[in-house]
Amino acid sequence: MSEAAKQAIGTINWTDLTVPDAERVRDFYSSVVGWTSDPFDMGGYSDYSMNSPESGNSVAGICHSRGVNTGLPAQWLVYITVADLDASIANCQKLGGKVLVGPKTMGGQGRYCVIEDPAGAVAALWENE
Repeated sequence: MSEAAKQAIGTINWTDLTVPDAERVRDFYSSVVGWTSDPFDMGGYSDYSMNSPESGNSVAGICHSRGVNTGLPAQWLVYITVADLDASIANCQKLGGKVLVGPKTMGGQGRYCVIEDPAGAVAALWENE
């Protein structure tokens, strides 16, 4: 998650994909859509910021399903900024949703959890620090 992730409440601020073999999937998307990548040190292995071929700006992440990403679903996951993660979790559960992962902290940037809505769609909720 980058500084750009500190966006307005209610916005989709990041998208990433968590998979067992991040290098293979990184190379797949580099070839298919033209993204370049920058490694992000996760302490013993790297995840990847995927960058626009035109601007060079980070547009998504491809991550290994280990460490803080253990248990995340292998799908493109959007992160939606919320004002109060604990209140959002309580409302999610009250309205028939489920918390699938977390809440977890992410390296001094904020906290997140992964939820499933009543229809079965999955998203992450993100609270800036």
